Amino acid sequence: MTEPIIELKGVCKAFGDRVILDHADLKIYPNDALVIIGPSGTGKSTILRLIAGLTEPDEGEIYVKGKKRIGMIDDHQELMAISMVFQQAALFDSLTVRENIGFSLYQHSKLSHHKIEEIVDRTLEMVGLSPETATLYPAELSGGMRKRVSFARAIIFNPEKEEERPEVILYDEPTAGLDPIASTVVENLVGHLQRAFSGSNAYVMVSHQNSTIRRTGKRLVFLYDGKFQWEGHVNEIDNTDNALVRQFFSASTEGPIK
Repeated sequence: MTEPIIELKGVCKAFGDRVILDHADLKIYPNDALVIIGPSGTGKSTILRLIAGLTEPDEGEIYVKGKKRIGMIDDHQELMAISMVFQQAALFDSLTVRENIGFSLYQHSKLSHHKIEEIVDRTLEMVGLSPETATLYPAELSGGMRKRVSFARAIIFNPEKEEERPEVILYDEPTAGLDPIASTVVENLVGHLQRAFSGSNAYVMVSHQNSTIRRTGKRLVFLYDGKFQWEGHVNEIDNTDNALVRQFFSASTEGPIK
């Protein structure tokens, strides 16, 4: 059996008196196309932040390639590169597209500015944007273009350091606020990037959007009441007997989801 590259064991997380995660377990495998679904406010984005090492669990353990992570991402050398695409793109308004995408390389690599520009231009092409986009500012971009720029920032890495190539990409509601056509473009891009990063590349996505779940997810997990209540293949959505999943996709107000 394939070993997970990331595993959450008995993870608990609360904010004040509100318990978000209650001994939740999750495994992420090489080449996974995992979508976390469930009602709003159940902790799906918190799971992404825990995986990324941006926050710590109150209880439980997180393993990366079989080794227990202690603390947050800044507290130690991570065993593999994990990138995240935030829900609202989270671009720096005062920086150009090129500066946004190449930010980590400008800050942490010894590459020349000319070399970074070349890498940024290639990365722009990977997400379907022309190199001319590099000189624009976020305010000059459409919502769909901002999403693509955030994708480019997530996948860029120093080619002289293969270990910095992202093995897991986390997507937090990547199609939120987009029209159906722009959503389809972004959904196609998710699959394209996984194929482009062949090998052990996996992605974990949080989404409420029906088309995005069905077009990008292969394995689904349903988070509710602090735990993962169901796991299945995307093809099982319409056939499962799980009442939570059936209510979620039917958008019914009648059922176990409060």
